[in-house]
Amino acid sequence: QARLAESGGGLVQSGGSLRLSCVASGLAFSRSDMAWFRQPPGKEREFVARVSLTGVITNYSDSVLGRFTVSRDNAKNTVFLQMNSLKPEDTAVYYCAADRVGSASTYAARYQYWGQGTQVTVSS
Repeated sequence: QARLAESGGGLVQSGGSLRLSCVASGLAFSRSDMAWFRQPPGKEREFVARVSLTGVITNYSDSVLGRFTVSRDNAKNTVFLQMNSLKPEDTAVYYCAADRVGSASTYAARYQYWGQGTQVTVSS
């Protein structure tokens, strides 16, 4: 059974950094597109970043472009999200997701597997 486990969230001041990790098990990780989504308080879940099978191709939402970096280590079945220059509006529960079809999508509905999420809170 596929499982994704996020870690690395926490409380940080505005301008600070955090690095999220997501370890996958029970799925063909190296053949899965991986992505990060987030859900701010009282809002819908939104796309943050995705990384292709080999890690060469990445995509970002406009709101995080230039501040966040997504990467993966297929040998460790892990995807990362390095978040720099954090802002209060980045406060959200962050989820990693896996797409075994490889549709290269930014839509949550395309992803079959989800983690439980990790809370990121940025204080002003």
